[in-house]
Amino acid sequence: MKCPICRHGETRPGAVTVPLERDGMTIVFREVPALVCENCGEAFHEETVTAALLKQAEQAAAAGVEIDVRRFAVAA
Repeated sequence: MKCPICRHGETRPGAVTVPLERDGMTIVFREVPALVCENCGEAFHEETVTAALLKQAEQAAAAGVEIDVRRFAVAA
């Protein structure tokens, strides 16, 4: 698909690093599947990936995590 941000590049399947911060917690997910623009590098995630990221972040927050780096797991 044509990138809606830069409007020049095409998006390609890839993986990105996603940092999330909230209320003093920082969690970094590595190897998150995404469509990445070949021109500007903007990443776009499917709704299921976003939902899984948020669920895993909520679980980490509930466990009292303050700082964490983890590999993204699709089925979490």
